[in-house]
Amino acid sequence: SDLKIPDLSAFETRKVSQSTKIFDRTGQVLLYDIHADAKRTIIPFDDISDKIKKATIAIEDQNFYTHKGIEPTSIVRAVISNFTPGSGVTQGGSTITQQVIKNSILTKDKTITRKIKEWVLALKLEKVLAKDQILYTYLNENPYGGSIYGVEEASKTFFGKSAKDVTLAEAAYVAAIPQAPTFYSPYGPNKERLDARKNLVLQQMKNNNFITEDEYNAALKEKVEFLKKNTTGIRAPHFALYVKDYLVQKYGEEAVEEGGLKVTTTLDYSMQEKAEKVVSNFAPSLSSQFNASNTAMIALDPKNGDILMMVGSRNYFDKEIEGNFNITTAYRQPGSTF
Repeated sequence: SDLKIPDLSAFETRKVSQSTKIFDRTGQVLLYDIHADAKRTIIPFDDISDKIKKATIAIEDQNFYTHKGIEPTSIVRAVISNFTPGSGVTQGGSTITQQVIKNSILTKDKTITRKIKEWVLALKLEKVLAKDQILYTYLNENPYGGSIYGVEEASKTFFGKSAKDVTLAEAAYVAAIPQAPTFYSPYGPNKERLDARKNLVLQQMKNNNFITEDEYNAALKEKVEFLKKNTTGIRAPHFALYVKDYLVQKYGEEAVEEGGLKVTTTLDYSMQEKAEKVVSNFAPSLSSQFNASNTAMIALDPKNGDILMMVGSRNYFDKEIEGNFNITTAYRQPGSTF
């Protein structure tokens, strides 16, 4: 057959040219991703936690390291389901190799010819790439909901940590989401279903002897905190955009838009969150008692000038008060602040 293996590296240009990311001072909490459409950071295979690798294999493709790219039994299932009225080829059972092919061919139609193409290409891919390379591609490209691609971006977005640092329960969540990223979103209405699937991942890991009984029990009990949903795609907006403007002035628009810069700032995100709370708590009374339509707050380290937090208005997204105007960098009479 003259079917060609798709160029897997083309995923990169299709989804995102490496975007510039602005982080807080820990380098872990992402404040702003300049290319909000698709967020993806490719990381080496060794920088992905074994827990994520094992969790993914346990739930997606238990025989990944032994099969030749396809699983004959699931092919039979797919064919049968295809000829069952109204089912379409929606049967699970795609190997990880098939999913890599599916991600890169990009046509989502559920025809049996496309399925056959996928099987043929999966067999071909296995002949030219090592298993680890296939898994590496899969983990760096998987969609995790919205504009999040790859395990590094997922770990950073959900837990504020790198993919190599996740706990066992966190890894199980990461493995649980790709099957249906919108449905299983930790921020959506189906959090309980996600929890159940995370437990299924752990169960499968135990069944495959990837983890011990003790590890399994500890992970079941583990309380996992997801970072607050970054609804607007931007945390600490006044500060993040202040930094972006600075970068554009210093390095030019193109370097900032496509340079894949990783910018670690001075912002202390835990302090930022507290300050945002304080401002929104006091804004109503300041407004009613002093007719102050707006409130801002900034904290600097006097020893070195580090900006630790910056709240430029009581709500960046409030058009009524021109919330996106940054009062902390404007000229204002400081009154009794001193």
